Amino acid sequence: MTIRAKIVSVVLPLLIVALLIGGLSASFIATNAITRIAVEFFEFKATELEKYVDGQWRILVENDLAGREEMVRAAQAGIEVFARSIIRSDSELIFAVDASGAQVLASAEFELPAEVAAELLDIAAAEIRVLRSVRFGDDERVVTAFSFEPFGWSFFVTELRSAFYSDVDRIVAQTIWLVVIGSAMAVLLVFVVVRYLMRPLQRVVVAMREIIATSDLGARVPVFFNDEIGELSHTFNVMTSELEKAQGQIKRHAYEAVLSQKREQRIRQIFQKYVPQELIDRFFEHPESMLVGENRQIAVLFSDIRGFTTISEAMAPDRLVGALNRYFSVMVDTILDRGGVIDKYIGDAIMAIFGAPVAHEHDALGAVLAGLDMVAAVEPFNAEQRRIGEPEFKIGVGIDYGEVTVGNIGTDRKMDYTVIGDRVNVASRLEGLTKRFGQAVLFSEALVEQAAREVPTRLVGKVAVKGRLGGLAIYTAARDLSPDHRAGYDAHNDAMALFYARDFAAARTRFVEASRLLGGDPLADARADECRAYRTTAPPDAWDGVEVMETK
Repeated sequence: MTIRAKIVSVVLPLLIVALLIGGLSASFIATNAITRIAVEFFEFKATELEKYVDGQWRILVENDLAGREEMVRAAQAGIEVFARSIIRSDSELIFAVDASGAQVLASAEFELPAEVAAELLDIAAAEIRVLRSVRFGDDERVVTAFSFEPFGWSFFVTELRSAFYSDVDRIVAQTIWLVVIGSAMAVLLVFVVVRYLMRPLQRVVVAMREIIATSDLGARVPVFFNDEIGELSHTFNVMTSELEKAQGQIKRHAYEAVLSQKREQRIRQIFQKYVPQELIDRFFEHPESMLVGENRQIAVLFSDIRGFTTISEAMAPDRLVGALNRYFSVMVDTILDRGGVIDKYIGDAIMAIFGAPVAHEHDALGAVLAGLDMVAAVEPFNAEQRRIGEPEFKIGVGIDYGEVTVGNIGTDRKMDYTVIGDRVNVASRLEGLTKRFGQAVLFSEALVEQAAREVPTRLVGKVAVKGRLGGLAIYTAARDLSPDHRAGYDAHNDAMALFYARDFAAARTRFVEASRLLGGDPLADARADECRAYRTTAPPDAWDGVEVMETK
């Protein structure tokens, strides 16, 4: 919206509202005055008629003629004549009805519907005389009434509503026309004034558009007024002059920036095949930080192809390399989709990290989901292997989470961005235990809290891996479990708690139940056999259920 439109949209409504308020106020005052005069005149007629009727009756009473029917009728005829004499318009009507609603007197001939007569009798019976609107067929009339008990009649003075309020309607129509004409004049005046005031600003806008179109900062605008708009025009001229001076400097800096960007693009193209994208971004954002190591909470993932030595011996070297590249392509995409970074390839093994160089809120969960995704992604890969007559790959994934040291490690001639620490060793050992426990994915208790939010988990056991003191609870997880399998996981976890509590009988029962729900489960079956053995020969008092692994 232009400034002119904004000014008009603010000023014009104010003027129109002022005109409306003034017109409506004048109309309201005039209509109230005219309506009051009309009502008072209407009530005056009714009052005069009532006085005349009462006078006629008093004459009859004072002369002892009230009992003579012909005299009463004569008086009533005189009342009818008087009623006609006070009529001032063709639409005005005065009439009377008896207690039954029958018409007994009228200033002009008309037909009174029975339903209207009943409504009129209710109006006449009211204690307070007020104007009412009553519909007589197609016409609506203003009515005032009074009752006269000696005759048993109710008198009505009426006028067509359109005639009664004709002056009011005329004033309202005139007011509307005045407001419309005044508003149109106000619109015209506002547009003329605004256009005159906006002329200098339009010159500035035209000059700016010329600068944008031609990139010529030599454009200047004339100063028309010695006010804020004039100051704006002067400031614009000063600004363009300064911008013209700075344009040369900007061009030089832009040229240098383009050269720097091209160098950065070349560096990215060279190293992006070997270095994670996040690491390259961090290098260009904070080059000095790349020479400093730091301790961070990171998830470390190891995956390995089981029996790879046997597979490599059975395949030609070129076909083996092709299969490995296709396998790595699938696995790497899966890891990257979950926010991981490939640390290194170790033969057929993959080491990935989650949380470096960029940390995320759910790195531990991302690592577990990546492991499950990798196992699922092997299935279509193996389908292709079967189709071309090549051996299938079976993988194991081990994951640990905790504090490690991360940074660039190496020498000036060869350096890697990697992580070192106990968690790396544990993740590698857990990957090695996947075959021992018959599970594709194993992870430590450090990840189970986050993993359990998304997928069902179950405790596999407690182990002391080689090279590390103390027991470590290890878990596995699965996705898309049926209700029976989910119940099997719950039964297995209950059984493990009973197992470590040395309640081997109850634990065996739950392990058997878990195996049944899972449709036959080697891990639960092995634990059930272990419980049976412990029931025969109880373990030592110092037994804590931790299995000591002597091999990597």
